[in-house]
Amino acid sequence: MRTALCTFLFLFLQLCTRAQSPKREFRAAWVATVSNIDYPSKPGLPAVQQQQEFIDRLEQLKYLGCNAVIIQIRPAADAFYNSDFEPWSRFLTGRQGQPPFPYYDPLKFMIEQAHMRNMEFHAWFNPFRALTDSKKNPNPSSHVTRKHPDWLVHYDGKSLLNPGIPEAREYVLRVIMDVVKRYDIDAVHLDDYFYPYRVAGREFGDAKAYHLYGQEYPDRNEWRRHNVNLFVSALNANIKKQKPWVKLGISPFGVWRNQSKDPEGSATQGGQTNYDDLYADILLWLRKGWIDYCVPQLYWEHKHRLVAFEVLMPWWDTHGYGRHVYYGLGVYRMLGRPRGAWEGTHELMWQVKDIRELAEHPGYAFYSSSNFDKIAAPIADSIHRFNRFVAFPPAMKWLDSTPPSPPIVRSIPSAQGTLLKWDPINPKKEIQRYAVYRFINDEPVNLERNDRIINFSSNLEYLDPEANKYRKCTYVVTAFDRLWNESAPSNMTQTGTAP
Repeated sequence: MRTALCTFLFLFLQLCTRAQSPKREFRAAWVATVSNIDYPSKPGLPAVQQQQEFIDRLEQLKYLGCNAVIIQIRPAADAFYNSDFEPWSRFLTGRQGQPPFPYYDPLKFMIEQAHMRNMEFHAWFNPFRALTDSKKNPNPSSHVTRKHPDWLVHYDGKSLLNPGIPEAREYVLRVIMDVVKRYDIDAVHLDDYFYPYRVAGREFGDAKAYHLYGQEYPDRNEWRRHNVNLFVSALNANIKKQKPWVKLGISPFGVWRNQSKDPEGSATQGGQTNYDDLYADILLWLRKGWIDYCVPQLYWEHKHRLVAFEVLMPWWDTHGYGRHVYYGLGVYRMLGRPRGAWEGTHELMWQVKDIRELAEHPGYAFYSSSNFDKIAAPIADSIHRFNRFVAFPPAMKWLDSTPPSPPIVRSIPSAQGTLLKWDPINPKKEIQRYAVYRFINDEPVNLERNDRIINFSSNLEYLDPEANKYRKCTYVVTAFDRLWNESAPSNMTQTGTAP
């Protein structure tokens, strides 16, 4: 009786563990470079030190179970890569326009390092921020802020390219598309503001542009939304024409509209909203299929009196319109000596559990990565345990729904373990990665058992050093394409001898 009870409890715990760790889940973190928030630790570091810091950051995110990284490569009309349009960023090299020394291509390096760790690389652009300080312009005479000062609007101490000027929008499109064409990124990622957050008593200075381009819109706010709509739809069309597999994601402010303004809105009392203050009609973009995913910034706790997490998270999840909705989580709220909800690990872990249990396409991104270096509570270890099994980003079937062919596998037993080798069926030589599943003794083959994945890489072989511990091992291998479509299982191969 006791043995039967122990067996039941073991199986129950195994089932609970699998239910709590889905095979498909977007796990990411933002790495902000503006003002050196996350990376590099300070401007002007030698190239080798920059590279090592980035590797260390990726290793930290790998420990957390991340399968994607969102890197800010254009913080303020400057570049963390060699650009014909914009100067090297001072946040990278210490001086605007100065290349890294010794010279290397940081973006190429970062992409390669992320892909080596099976992480997607989402290239994060701030589209219209031009100067972080409107009183200082460190750019050369050839820069857009020097050649086209008429495109700039100075607001709240910063300078922005005016989204209402068609040429300014086209310029930003060219900058982004230059990266899409030249680099092997997995996604273009834009952050939360196109127009800036509203400051009480200050009007955004676009009256001249409105007079020139917005006369068919009696409401200037409608015209502003129209400008952003044009930009987002054109960006998506250009990306998909150039590289159909590159995703477009946007991370909006956490409140689209309050229900008091629109019955479609959330039951919140957000002081500012995407639609009314930032002129970003994110729901339109989702309905139209102009973006592939969004990551609303839900940086508030459960039971917040104005913008509660348990209100906003399900609201966004029901407004995806067939696209993916993931969730931005405010790790920074745990800094210092927090009191109340953000003291200890409870609130953040509650949020990731809610997402895992309730979201149609589970996924989240932490803001931001360097905060894990500074938090006293053992949150990194908690997340590591929570994400101990591999997860793959949810597949986006509207981009590609055709899985690759399964490989052909053979096994070679030895005293050191079982060596698995496989031959891919990949006539187009596409990028593929391979998951190795091991089922012990008489377990049935079940590809939903991500706890049975013992290796995931682009290699064509794997040595299982633990194979000889078990009476029998059954292996299958599946292939994944770059959009995370998984093949059917390979042929089964077994080692060991049944009694």
